[in-house]
Amino acid sequence: MSGENNWGLILGTLVFWAAAWALNEWLVRRDFAAPLARRAARLAVPLIFGITILVLWEGLVRGFNVPSVLLPPPSMIGVRLVNSLPILAADFRQTFLKSVLTGYAMGCGLGFLVAILIDRSPFLQKGLLPLGNFVSALPVIGVAPIMVMWFGFDWQSKVAVVIIMTFFPMLVNTVEGLGAASHMERDLMRTYAASWWQTLIKLRLPAAWPFIFNALKINSTLALIGAIVAEFFGTPIVGMGFRISTEVGRMNVDMVWAEIAVAALAGSAFYGAVALIERMVTFWHPSVRGGQA
Repeated sequence: MSGENNWGLILGTLVFWAAAWALNEWLVRRDFAAPLARRAARLAVPLIFGITILVLWEGLVRGFNVPSVLLPPPSMIGVRLVNSLPILAADFRQTFLKSVLTGYAMGCGLGFLVAILIDRSPFLQKGLLPLGNFVSALPVIGVAPIMVMWFGFDWQSKVAVVIIMTFFPMLVNTVEGLGAASHMERDLMRTYAASWWQTLIKLRLPAAWPFIFNALKINSTLALIGAIVAEFFGTPIVGMGFRISTEVGRMNVDMVWAEIAVAALAGSAFYGAVALIERMVTFWHPSVRGGQA
C-alpha cells in the first residue's frame, strides 16, 4: 500500500469519526416524543460509539502500517476469534463458568452472611471491618501464587482468589447498607413491637439492596479479573489467563486480543445481568424510577 493510499485511508477514517460524532451529538440532544424512538436513540448512541472506535482502530492501524505484533486490526482479531471458537469456548468454560461463577457466588454469599453477623455484634464490627479493609487492599498478584500453592493448579485455587476479591466489597457494602435505614423508620418498627429479624427483613434489607447490588456489580468485574490473573501463576493447559500468557510468548497477539474480547463480552454481559436484576428488585428506588421516566 502506497503512502498516498495510507493517508487517504487515515483521512477517510477521521471523516467517518467526525460524522459519527456529529450523529451521536444530534441523537443525544434530540428530545424524541415517542417512547420507542427515545429508547432506540439510547441504544443507538453506544452502538454507534462502539462501531466508531472499531473503525477508527482499523483505519489508523492499517493507515499507519502498524505491525500486527504490536496492535492487530479488529478485522484480524475477528478472523482469529471465529477460527478459534473451540479453544475460546474451552477457555471460557474453565475460567468463567468454573472459577468466576463459583467464586463469585461463594464470596458474595459469605460476605453477606458475615455482614449480618457483624451487624449483630459490635465487637465484630470494630474488630473485623478494619481487618477486612486491610485484606481487601492486598494485591491479587501477591495472593494468587499462595492460593495456587495451597489449592493446586486447577480451578479450585482460582475460586479461592475470587472469593478473597469478592468477599470484602460485599461485606463492607452490606454493613453500610444495613445502617441506611433512618432512626425514625427504626423507631416506627419498634412501636409495632417488631423483632430484630422482622426489622431486618421488612425494613433494613430493602434499604440495603442498593448497597448490596453495588457490591454485586463491582464484584462481577473483580471476579473475572482475579480469575484471569490467578491463571498466570499456574493452571492446566486451558483457561483465559493461561491462553493469554502462552500466546504472548508465541507473539500471537491476535489470539491474545481474541481472548480479551471474549473476556470483555462475558464481563459486560455479567454486569448487565446483575444491573437488570437490580432494576427488578429495587424498582422503588429513586434512581431506577428516574431512569424509567
